[in-house]
Amino acid sequence: MLLLVPVLIVAAILSYIVYAIMGMQAVAQTSGTLRAPGLIAPVRIARDVRDIPHIVASNDHDLFFGQGYAEASDRLFQMDLLRRYVYGRLSEVLGAAVLPADENARIPDIKHIVDAQWAGMSAHQRSEVQAFADGVNAAMKQQPLPAEFHLLLYKPEPWRPKDSLAVGMATVLDLIDPWGDVVRRDAVARLHDAPAITDLYSITDPAYDAPIDPGRIAPVPPLPSRNAHPAAAAVQAYHDRGPVGSNEFAVGAARSETGHALLANDPHLRLAIPGIWYLIDLRSPSLHVAGGSLAGTPGVILGHNDDIAWGSTNGTVATESVYRDPIAHAKIRTETFHVRFGGDITQNYYSTRHGFVAETGQNTGFAVDWNGATQPKTPLTAFESLDRAHSIAQALTSLHTYPGPPQNFVIADRGGEVAYQLAGLIPDDPLWGLRVHGPGDPAAPFVPFGQLPRIAPSRNALVYTANNRMYGNGYKYRLSPNFAPPYRARRIQQLLYSKPRLNANDLAAFQQDTLSFPERDIARAAVAAVKRGGLQNDRALQPYVRALAQWDGRFDPDSHGAAIAYELRRVAVQKLAAYNAGNLQEIYQSSAGGADLVLLERVLRERPKGWWASSDYDGLLVASLRGAIQTHGTKMFESWGQYDRVTVRHPLAMLGFTFLNGATFPGDGDSYGLHVQTFNHSQSFRAVWDVGNWDAGGISIPSGESGEPASGHYTDQSKAWIEHRLEPLPFSEGAVRAATRATLMLTP
Repeated sequence: MLLLVPVLIVAAILSYIVYAIMGMQAVAQTSGTLRAPGLIAPVRIARDVRDIPHIVASNDHDLFFGQGYAEASDRLFQMDLLRRYVYGRLSEVLGAAVLPADENARIPDIKHIVDAQWAGMSAHQRSEVQAFADGVNAAMKQQPLPAEFHLLLYKPEPWRPKDSLAVGMATVLDLIDPWGDVVRRDAVARLHDAPAITDLYSITDPAYDAPIDPGRIAPVPPLPSRNAHPAAAAVQAYHDRGPVGSNEFAVGAARSETGHALLANDPHLRLAIPGIWYLIDLRSPSLHVAGGSLAGTPGVILGHNDDIAWGSTNGTVATESVYRDPIAHAKIRTETFHVRFGGDITQNYYSTRHGFVAETGQNTGFAVDWNGATQPKTPLTAFESLDRAHSIAQALTSLHTYPGPPQNFVIADRGGEVAYQLAGLIPDDPLWGLRVHGPGDPAAPFVPFGQLPRIAPSRNALVYTANNRMYGNGYKYRLSPNFAPPYRARRIQQLLYSKPRLNANDLAAFQQDTLSFPERDIARAAVAAVKRGGLQNDRALQPYVRALAQWDGRFDPDSHGAAIAYELRRVAVQKLAAYNAGNLQEIYQSSAGGADLVLLERVLRERPKGWWASSDYDGLLVASLRGAIQTHGTKMFESWGQYDRVTVRHPLAMLGFTFLNGATFPGDGDSYGLHVQTFNHSQSFRAVWDVGNWDAGGISIPSGESGEPASGHYTDQSKAWIEHRLEPLPFSEGAVRAATRATLMLTP
């Protein structure tokens, strides 16, 4: 009997290996004919050379059924993982290591939110989401189970229509101003002898402010002198999470070489494989739309239809009000977590009259008043309406109903006009996310849609945003605790005005631009500081200063000096933050969203008294350069492509399944230039649309369309991505027919 035990163990291991290998070799069927009960009529799914599905149906029900079928064929594990992430159910399959993520996910009652969203949808909208879910479940039954299910030894549950609403919430939760950041900013504001909160969280850098109307620059007062400081604290080696942002810009036909409007968009999100975007082309008698869908959701989120193109960037505005409430009489909700290999765990969650409680102390909690929980409405309905809009006017009507997260939308139409609109519910909160409210403070109304920043449609307009302060002088609302730094927006503005007329190739080239204004400024200031300090002959500094002096401010892969500038900037920001926030340095930087860099830029430029020891800002730069050298040494002489190499990681890499990882990209750009590709975020797609000439321009993604490693389309787009090639997305019948490499017919 004892001899049988190791035999059984070996047999179990061998069985697992065989089962895992079977999963790694699994490939969905993409050609031929399959019966799909639930269809009304046949659906054609034509795959082009990049495996992008072009779905043609005779009615909308079947169109969305086909989309669900295609997405589940390619991305089923990604969809299931997102569903589990939003519902706080990851630990059911990944174990106790991810339990903290599950506990955090259930702070807002997502199930209640999704139920309310579903109830608020029209019967027509619910039918489309139901058809999508039916398509997912049909593929789940017919197509092979993806590799990850084999590796983790579980099978996915059937897809419910509400699951698509939940998956849509993943991006919502990622893009709102985190309620934890409001609490952190409040803690910094309460710090004894801290600077004014609006100085630490500057709304913009006045030297680079780039409102969408460049003629309306709003003044920003200079930094005041300081006489007192928080208690000194050691600098923590804080690696900033980097601003998660996006770029978008559009050119009216009067400024275009083609006589068409042009539109470019590149959202910056976490770099992962499979990527967040699923490219698709949908056609029925009443709808023709193409672009990027969020895996697990119906329709197209960002892209174009026959008549308009649209893009978006995060508004980086206040999205909720936080209250410090007593919890003695709070409502209690008990949640149960089924932890794999660990049994069940229960946890209590609280809510007050202001909303769900995100954090609790001894007798109080931080209650969050967020429209996503108090007035649940899925943004998918607004995007469905946007997919069907035939004009900018109709698109703006669609955005009027968009609940958030607040986004900057640019829109271009076949008539050559372009427009801009900030959309989404933004509380008109006098504290604007900088402070926490007391329990007796009133609830804030929302800023009326008609008073949100906008640029009216025009053939002569140039519109652009990059998560920066978009409004200019005279606008009445602050809107944000701090917008993203304006450096990318200023560079876009500079490039758009560099030529009297532009074409699609120009816009694609702009998306590859790696110039960083702030890091170039800091590098130049450091070189000047060394000279003024008479340190030119300091052998420890000499080679680094020489490299900084020769650096052109670009984070190109072959750039030498970029790594030194990058580390100099990071250390200088940390030192200045520690000096002015004391032992709350990390709390300040983690909630700053780039305002810590803006502060450094401003003190180096304005030289106010007291923001650094003895107001010796040259000393700050020299000390920061020495700190970077001490930590990173000669490694900083590597090319930027080598220094900032990043591998696209699969979510299961943390469990040792690194063979699921994607390509390794060279360092190419950083967080403060247009081309963003760093260790934790990147351009998630690059799109340029020549409006009306839809087969021109195109859209590229970093990895591939498929989530199946054996498909041939897991990383097949990485080479083009690294080479900065913009790949066309066929749209006309002729272009789709010419590009088709495989066709799957689904029949009732």
